[in-house]
Amino acid sequence: PPGRRVTFAADSRLIHADRAAAVVIKDAGDDPDVTHGARPTAPALRRDEPGIEPDGGIGAGVVTKPGLGPEPGGAVVDPVPHKMIEQAVGESVDLKMRGVRVVISVPDGEKTARRTTNERLGVLGGISILGTTGIVRPFSTASWRASVERAVAVMAAQGERTLVLCAGGRTGEGAMRLLPQLPGVCFVEAGDCTGAALRRAVEHGVTQVVFVGMAGKLARLASGVLMSHYTRSKADTELLAEITRVMGGSDELAARVAEAGTARHAYELWEGEGLLGRAGRELC
Repeated sequence: PPGRRVTFAADSRLIHADRAAAVVIKDAGDDPDVTHGARPTAPALRRDEPGIEPDGGIGAGVVTKPGLGPEPGGAVVDPVPHKMIEQAVGESVDLKMRGVRVVISVPDGEKTARRTTNERLGVLGGISILGTTGIVRPFSTASWRASVERAVAVMAAQGERTLVLCAGGRTGEGAMRLLPQLPGVCFVEAGDCTGAALRRAVEHGVTQVVFVGMAGKLARLASGVLMSHYTRSKADTELLAEITRVMGGSDELAARVAEAGTARHAYELWEGEGLLGRAGRELC
């Protein structure tokens, strides 16, 4: 009842006999996270059965495909966040004796989700409540790798056996134009985590992997470098020079390719000499 409600302005909580609510502001730090500044809201409501029941409200995504972990039809609340919620509520409530339903809502979550790959993975209506530690690490390779591995698992759970790894957004669009017969779930933006994606594909019995990328990524992969971020490795222009020679390019062109500062420059040299088709196919 309104007369029994107390407002704690300092920590944004509203509490009365049967309900409490908490709000936090997501701070992603330096991480390029579209949920930076989001305000997840968690009302906790008493329920008759003992134990915790996490659920999703407005702005929290709903699972529509297998492979994500949570069963289709429910909110996307990962096991680790589930455990964290249970631990936090358990500090105030004896969950063996009492029951609590926690509804995670994210204002503007549905709008934010349009900037993610959620819909392709079968998460509709909002963002996912994911995570492994609750700690954001700036430009976290681990978080990107986890999202790539999850995307591969979702694809495999649909029974698809062709995985298309894309280096980024532009190559993803190009890949979809090249392979229009494949459903969207087959296209995974792997970034620099190609090795992790391939290992997960093997675990799930994927039978075909197509990689779509630009010259720099392809050159690193051709050299056996699976963590292909430009700060971790350099495109092997000697390899590109050897391809030039094998595909019929002159020694002079091969020397220019070997001295190229980037794979993009080598690509342009091939194009200028009419060698791009043959050399590009060999690189792939």
